[in-house]
Amino acid sequence: MKTIKNILENYKFNELNFNLLVIDQFNKILNIYPHLKEKRIIERILIPERVICFSVNWYNQSEEIEINRGYRVQHNSALGIYKGGIRFHPDVNLSTLKALAFEQTLKNALTGLPMGGAKGGADFDPKGRSEEDIMLFCQAFIRELHPFIGEDIDIPAGDIGVGSREIGYMYGYYRKLTNKVSAAFTGKGLSYGGSLVRKEATGFGLIYFVEEALKTLHNSDLKDKKIIVSGSGNVARYAAVKAKELGGLVIAMSDSKGYIYNPKGIDIDVIHKIKEEDRLSLEEYIKYDKEANYYLDPKNMWDVQCDIALPCATQNEIDIDEVNKLINNGVKVVAEGANMPISNEGIELLMKNNIIYCPGKAANAGGVLVSGIEIAQNKQFLSYSYEKIDNILKEKMKEIFHNVLKTSMEYGKENDLLFGANALAFLRVAKAMYEQGVY
Repeated sequence: MKTIKNILENYKFNELNFNLLVIDQFNKILNIYPHLKEKRIIERILIPERVICFSVNWYNQSEEIEINRGYRVQHNSALGIYKGGIRFHPDVNLSTLKALAFEQTLKNALTGLPMGGAKGGADFDPKGRSEEDIMLFCQAFIRELHPFIGEDIDIPAGDIGVGSREIGYMYGYYRKLTNKVSAAFTGKGLSYGGSLVRKEATGFGLIYFVEEALKTLHNSDLKDKKIIVSGSGNVARYAAVKAKELGGLVIAMSDSKGYIYNPKGIDIDVIHKIKEEDRLSLEEYIKYDKEANYYLDPKNMWDVQCDIALPCATQNEIDIDEVNKLINNGVKVVAEGANMPISNEGIELLMKNNIIYCPGKAANAGGVLVSGIEIAQNKQFLSYSYEKIDNILKEKMKEIFHNVLKTSMEYGKENDLLFGANALAFLRVAKAMYEQGVY
């Protein structure tokens, strides 16, 4: 009989900071619910319901054959349809996607929407590729994946390396192959069924969560708070936009090569131009802002003095050394816009020092929330206004915060938002699995 440790080692969850810390929290919860423990819920929830691996063989625009590996991990559907992003990045592998799909299962559970968890992708690198090559790869990828997805089965969205452009290519080819116009993808363009606020949702939602945490736990707000943000994709950029809108001062941002710093504040419109329109390095920023400086090595950004740190780039970007830097520089809040960006040792140190730590499964749930709203609009043949969706997003993020906080209190873990998020999400999935029986 495989132990929980055997399962974790087999799937290499530790590579992505998913180790026995979370499992230990689940075990404490199960001690209160022995009927769930008897059904071996933890072991069952760790193992994906289905893993799809496939070869993506395609001709590039030079008519050369290229070969990539594609994956879809359909982790758990106890609460509803599989839902989760697709990422294109050379480091994509099955172990990473299994860990992310599990985390997505918990995140989706916190939204209260009928969605299970999934994650997918390929080891294709879109950086430096022509538009035609990207389109050709997206079409080849969906040619292999399309039998396993659909609006009543599994609805993918974007992730690292996959934005509205890539979603458009994949959705268009899915429609061609299946002869179905449907809600089979989210993150679509507004011209063919996409939702307003979708690209802003994760970043906006992150700030709404932080705002509510400050208000509730510190009797404070974002006004004049110094903020640093890792990454410069949609999550990072729109977190910066909303933080500035609510009175915060974003003083540093990064990309994979380095970071920019201006103590008087970063011009987010310039960041949009450089990263979304021109698709260039952040080093270009100093051409537009003579008071800013650019530094190599994005990890050094965590040494910038700040009140709020928002890791929004990728997994495993902050270890205990960076956490020590943040604490020594007076950070008050660390909120995850990315999935699992901080090591377990770093998280424990943050909480030991009474820093407000907002775990990604709760704090960055805004993206999947608005994806759910996009699905609802598609199925109802409706289009909601920007203001309506933004208001729903804000209220739902506040609701998630208070549900997580309340759960932490119920289990004697006062203000431990990580435990509260894990406990609430796990119980929602576990109870659904229990009530549906063993099959």
